[in-house]
Amino acid sequence: MSTESSSTPIQPIRFFHRGKIVDVSGVHPTRSVLDWLREDARCTGTKEGCNEGDCGACTVVIGELATDAHAPGAVDGLQLQTVNACIQFLPTLHGKALFTVEDLKGQCASQCKPKTDAHAKHAVQPLHPVQQAMVDCHGSQCGFCTPGFVMSLWATYEHHQAEGTQPTRQQLADHLSGNLCRCTGYRPILDAGQRMFDLPAVRLDTAPVVAALTALKNDGLDYAAPLGARVDHFHAPKTIAQLAALRVQKPGAQLLAGSTDVGLWVNKQFRDLGDIIYVGDVAEMKTIEERADELYIGAGASLEAAFGALVERVPSLADVWLRFASPPIRHAGTMGGNVANGSPIGDSPPVLMSLDAQIELRRGDTVRRMPLPEFYLDYMKNQLQPGEFVQGLAVPLAALRRQVRAYKISKRFDCDISALCAGFAIELEEGSDTVKAVRLAFGGMAATVKRAANAEAALVGKPWTQASVATAKLALAQDFKPLSDMRASADYRLQVAQNLIQRLWLETRTQDALSIEETSVWSVMPHVVAKVAAEGL
Repeated sequence: MSTESSSTPIQPIRFFHRGKIVDVSGVHPTRSVLDWLREDARCTGTKEGCNEGDCGACTVVIGELATDAHAPGAVDGLQLQTVNACIQFLPTLHGKALFTVEDLKGQCASQCKPKTDAHAKHAVQPLHPVQQAMVDCHGSQCGFCTPGFVMSLWATYEHHQAEGTQPTRQQLADHLSGNLCRCTGYRPILDAGQRMFDLPAVRLDTAPVVAALTALKNDGLDYAAPLGARVDHFHAPKTIAQLAALRVQKPGAQLLAGSTDVGLWVNKQFRDLGDIIYVGDVAEMKTIEERADELYIGAGASLEAAFGALVERVPSLADVWLRFASPPIRHAGTMGGNVANGSPIGDSPPVLMSLDAQIELRRGDTVRRMPLPEFYLDYMKNQLQPGEFVQGLAVPLAALRRQVRAYKISKRFDCDISALCAGFAIELEEGSDTVKAVRLAFGGMAATVKRAANAEAALVGKPWTQASVATAKLALAQDFKPLSDMRASADYRLQVAQNLIQRLWLETRTQDALSIEETSVWSVMPHVVAKVAAEGL
């Protein structure tokens, strides 16, 4: 943070909203998009429910210039993705477009003919197909959550209209997993998601939005606003070299990626963040590509994109991908941020540890790597030095050829924090049942995500049999002394962890391995069926 006077020149936050470019100055860098919408822009359709990204009442859609016309979410030159407005800081909108439920009325005004109503004095403006379908199917009762559902459905509507497809009912359920409703029981909302494609189409005219964003020419943002006698800065570099230099210059500044964790620090813990360095505009940090013998995932790649790349190569990870938080969280949050956060119940680290991932750190021009397990020192403590940041993650391609499984245990199926998350990988000697290599990584079992060294040692070099599994399960008690908390007791965690090793064996044993339908109560869900078909299980 700085003690400069409030007269310091301020570069405004500029973004597209309600058909025009908006310039915003003077608001604090941690002001949320939701608060700006409701209190400043007076767009009160977007609601505040939980204020922590869980309920979806504040769902909005962010548009960016599409760099790949064929990428998921691309719609006629724009990349459209849902996010939670309550935890997104306003400066992160710089150079982007913001769409809210109010925009749907504008779409209909330009494309739909007013209806004549015998009971109305004036012609009635038709609703957008998404909204009309909600009315037709009785998808709204108290109505508080409805704008969030509408925006999630609108994003789905635009994506499928652009592709000339329609979502299945299960795909709709997955898309809406970040929107909670306490009234309807969801069936009529899913009905509306199917009904909206039967109505006359109303599409977003992306041309003026693309033109406006192109004219903005986002070259990075250095924004500042006063807080009492001091001035807090929001830096948004555009290149990784700029980011590295800025991080060395301001090692005490708060790094910000998707704001899915840091946003809660402000909303729930009322933390004072001071100066912020935002990595979300650094394109190089979002790189996902195969390099020689590894899959490289930039630390700024979204959880959705990163898990998508892993599932493309390891279909058995589809379940943990779809159950990781919700689409709005996965669109904003990053895999690098999830790893750097160091939460012992994070879902990415167990999967990455099972794949022998290395973490890549950078300070200035110096880059170093280490195995991911070595990165964590203790609860919320890691190897990062002052001025250093996580640049990327590297997964050996050889590890992707092992038999890989990931299991998430939580109270709810969708949008819940894990009580326990496991990432497993096993490789047998060719032509035998001897264990050549095994990785058993767990979250929720210790102060950090870690591998079960004793259980692994009990299996390596041994036949992959029930007897060996029993020995490994006993050894697991030497690896972990889990705690009891609101999500699970210590005894429950240990027993479930042991049972998951048993499940791994049942699914991968050399004789009579059980299919996914026989080991998962969710096996009838279409995304699991697709995984089975891809793996031939």
